[in-house]
Amino acid sequence: MKDFTAPDGTALAYHDSGGDGAPVVCLPGGPMQSAAYLGDLGGLTAHRRLIRLDPRGTGASATPADPASYRCDRLVADVDALRAHLGLDRLDLLAHCAGANLAVLYAARHPERVGRLALITPSVAAVGIDVTAEARLATARLRAREPWFPDAYAALEDLTAGRGGERGAIAPFFHGRWDDAARALDAASDADRNAEAAAAYGAPGAYDPPATRAALARLAAPALVLAGEVDVNSPPPATAAYAALFPSARHTVQPAAGHHPWLDDPALFTAATAAFLTQ
Repeated sequence: MKDFTAPDGTALAYHDSGGDGAPVVCLPGGPMQSAAYLGDLGGLTAHRRLIRLDPRGTGASATPADPASYRCDRLVADVDALRAHLGLDRLDLLAHCAGANLAVLYAARHPERVGRLALITPSVAAVGIDVTAEARLATARLRAREPWFPDAYAALEDLTAGRGGERGAIAPFFHGRWDDAARALDAASDADRNAEAAAAYGAPGAYDPPATRAALARLAAPALVLAGEVDVNSPPPATAAYAALFPSARHTVQPAAGHHPWLDDPALFTAATAAFLTQ
């Protein structure tokens, strides 16, 4: 674990692994979850050096004096401070889930600083793509033969219809396999996530989708948008629409993968992601 100082004086931590090659800065999701759950991203450290950032208020990073600084657009300054700390003119970014919102806001504000952009099962909030209830339900129905499906699907129907319910009831839909490893990851996610920071992450003013979409349409850096075939959080139709926002983007759907594709099939995930990052 290493650290650096954000522009507002907050001490931030990052985890550096994978040898001496060109680094890839990795932004975790949650939102506002520490980078621990990313691990080595299915063995991606064999191909690139990974710099996994603990966002402020998570993991080994300090809690900021101003809670409003958790807002996604304000975190752009933290990413650029990390780039400067690493001595990079440009950086390759890999972002998972809600971390994709921060990654594209960074790319929109600092397009000249981005070499490659890999968005893994991304949240679409920053670009204003509508994920319909039917898109989520259709993706969920791919799991109809699973023993847990009836109860989980009923809970998903309630949630997508606005009838309430708990996210925990639909947890199996976020994983390619609902086994002990998936249950452990799901339980650890709550412990590694800063709930106060998560509530502020997408606060009013954080996103300006039309401006971000316009900036991405001009982005020279190549992009990868990788979806999990059975991921109800970021269904493939939504990620395909995301990829279409870039002038140069590759849309890849990993078969039988959920929201954490590097765990569902590490070899397949690493092959696709390393091929993009090492071109």
